[in-house]
Amino acid sequence: MSTGRDVVVIGAGVIGCSIAYSFAKAGREVLVIDRAKGPGMGSTSASSAVVRFNYSTHTGVAAAWESRQAWSMWEDHLGGTDDGALARFHLTGGLVLDTPEIDAATTCRLFEQVGIPFERWTARDIRDRIPGLDPARYFPPKPVSSDEFWSPADGELGGIWTPDSGFVDDPSFAAHNLMVAARRHGAEFEFGSPVVAIEKRDQRAVGVRTPTERYSCDVLINVAGPHSTVINDMAGVTEEFRIRTRPLRQEVHELPGDGHDHPLVADLDLGTYFRRTPAGNVLVGGAEPACDPLQWLEDPDEFKTIPSHEVYEAQAYRAARRLPDLVVPSAPRGVVGVYDVSSDWVPIYDKTSLGGYFVAIGTSGNQFKNAPVVGEFLHAIVSATEAGIDHDQNPVEYKLARTGVPVDLGDYSRLRDPARTAGNVMG
Repeated sequence: MSTGRDVVVIGAGVIGCSIAYSFAKAGREVLVIDRAKGPGMGSTSASSAVVRFNYSTHTGVAAAWESRQAWSMWEDHLGGTDDGALARFHLTGGLVLDTPEIDAATTCRLFEQVGIPFERWTARDIRDRIPGLDPARYFPPKPVSSDEFWSPADGELGGIWTPDSGFVDDPSFAAHNLMVAARRHGAEFEFGSPVVAIEKRDQRAVGVRTPTERYSCDVLINVAGPHSTVINDMAGVTEEFRIRTRPLRQEVHELPGDGHDHPLVADLDLGTYFRRTPAGNVLVGGAEPACDPLQWLEDPDEFKTIPSHEVYEAQAYRAARRLPDLVVPSAPRGVVGVYDVSSDWVPIYDKTSLGGYFVAIGTSGNQFKNAPVVGEFLHAIVSATEAGIDHDQNPVEYKLARTGVPVDLGDYSRLRDPARTAGNVMG
């Protein structure tokens, strides 16, 4: 059976649902196809859903600040609720501790350009403002199994404080909110349907096939998360990408609260990050320090779904060095997921050489926060391409609606020079 749609989106995570919402709101006929049983059940479900603004490019910083405005006015952004409920943004403030891997002066300059409030804190400021957090310096991060990990500190750290940072309490529900908003504008969603082929004709993508259906389309957008390379291979465009994506197994763990109301803290000095949860516990994740092996997957569907003691201890003990009152239980309590990670940790929002085929991939690890604006980015790139503009030669400049800041969407090009970015999970 064959049916037609104007736009087909492959993937119903928070990014795919945002893209569906933007196109449906613009009057396009949209179908979203996902192999899972519902929205936000893949990489999105394993996100820590932090909202912070520290990126290595002007566009990354501006996108995060724009998205923060949307998260704080989520119902307004969506044009309604989700059966009376919505995911909620929790304002905590955020501290990024100093590290040689991040140029603090550049970060502050970008914040000033975009208009983001921030403060430069000393170690004394940190002790005074965040009780229970020790600003000791341990860089570089070390394996927790080594004797060096337990060595005394060799100084103290300052950091950059942003009072407007925080987190979203339910990332999967946020994706569901976006799906419901897209449906209000006529978008359709097909779950439990893996894409098995992309149909092409005259150097254009003209449709997709699932095990039971064929859908023709004018625009096809790959937002398949950890399966993004599989979809690109089907489209025959993988080799043109200077920036590639790979599936990466990740864990995030929850520890009992230590009696302090912690903000969001990015701690590349020890190689971790953490934030409080709505229940008062501490959610801890890894910052991919060089001393830890990364668990790259050949097959995004083949991985251990049970948290490991090795990763748990690495994350928990690092957090405990920073938070001396933290108690580390013997048994892990965590979430395992598979991320879609680009080779420079910056996403790819772009056209391709195959007509009508676009991508929003490599988003895991640092793009959940930007979901509110990614849909508009893809809509702008697709609209420009349909108008005859070559986005490769003349990258689209997009003016962010709430903050009025212009951004260069060429920063997300598949052909970009990776040396222009920080090259780590911070983006």
